[in-house]
Amino acid sequence: MSALPPAYRCGILTLSDKGARGEREDTSGPRIREMLRTAGYEVAEYQLLPDRQELIEQALKTWADEQRLDLIVTTGGTGVSPGDRTPEATRAVIEREVPGLAEAMRMASLRKTVQAVWSRGIAGIRQECLILNLPGSRKAAEENLEAVLPALAHGLEKLKGSTSDCGRMG
Repeated sequence: MSALPPAYRCGILTLSDKGARGEREDTSGPRIREMLRTAGYEVAEYQLLPDRQELIEQALKTWADEQRLDLIVTTGGTGVSPGDRTPEATRAVIEREVPGLAEAMRMASLRKTVQAVWSRGIAGIRQECLILNLPGSRKAAEENLEAVLPALAHGLEKLKGSTSDCGRMG
């Protein structure tokens, strides 16, 4: 009998100035946690920070470089408000972008609302860690994660050096 592969280790980073000040409850972070756990991921880290680029960059670097997480999912800070800096922070720390993930998430949201055109979330790789930006609302974060969750395990497997044939994956 073969052992199951270990769960991918994830971190959830919620970015919200109001949340960090205790003025708003984080509803997207807990929903993302639930979705990832249901899909078999181990949620090893969770943090709520104000939407400050330097704080976001530091958290992403620490989790990718020191904690060696496989996946970091951010929620919040992807819009066009002056303080929304998550995509900029992510772009500053990644080595390679994965535009197909962001495109798939926006397409899924566009099926629900035209306002999805304002989402600036990106996805990219730092070392062997995938970083994925989701919107801050619970509903939009759930829709975006649902759009790409079935593809994540295969991508993470490839990041870890798997030589399996991509065309044969489910």
